Amino acid sequence: MSWIKIIDYKKSSGKLKKLYDRVKGPNNSIDEVLSIHSLRPHTLEGHMALYKSVLHHNSNSMPKWYLELLGTYVSELNHCSYCVAHHSVGLKKGLDNDKKYQLIIKALTSGHFDNILNEKQIEGVRYAKNLTLNHSNIRKEDIQKLRSKGFSDGEVLEVNQVVCYFNYVNRMVIGLGVSLEKNNIGLTPKIGESDDWSHQ
Repeated sequence: MSWIKIIDYKKSSGKLKKLYDRVKGPNNSIDEVLSIHSLRPHTLEGHMALYKSVLHHNSNSMPKWYLELLGTYVSELNHCSYCVAHHSVGLKKGLDNDKKYQLIIKALTSGHFDNILNEKQIEGVRYAKNLTLNHSNIRKEDIQKLRSKGFSDGEVLEVNQVVCYFNYVNRMVIGLGVSLEKNNIGLTPKIGESDDWSHQ
């Protein structure tokens, strides 16, 4: 459900049907965050290209679980329960360490990641928080802090793009009243090239 009309898979045709066939999960399920674009399929196409590139592309060098952590944290800061629910599952899958996962989930609300993450990872989390809640005060020095903790400029770009993507999608979800599905929470595209959008 959402606050605007959504065309479901069964009623889709043309370009929308082709795009749905690329992103569908089991039983032809389409995540609400994607079907919200159904009245303008070209925005679904743009959304998926960005999403796949920043979070699920094999050219990214940051660990997948860490990128999911940043996205989940940004979503928590933005009070986007839909994205927290979906991406905390992705975080758990990528981390494959239940004890650490439980500690991270608790830290999402407190913002205290000491003794859970290393110094480099914590600095990335700080940058994510500042870019989300205090973006007008970001300065060159913030990038220098990331470098001082071991981030390469390419890794800085990866972190920046994940944080920016989640700020975009959180506002889309909240602004259009996208509701959480009952099934298939946490389905994600396979890590690979940009044009493979299949969900598993």
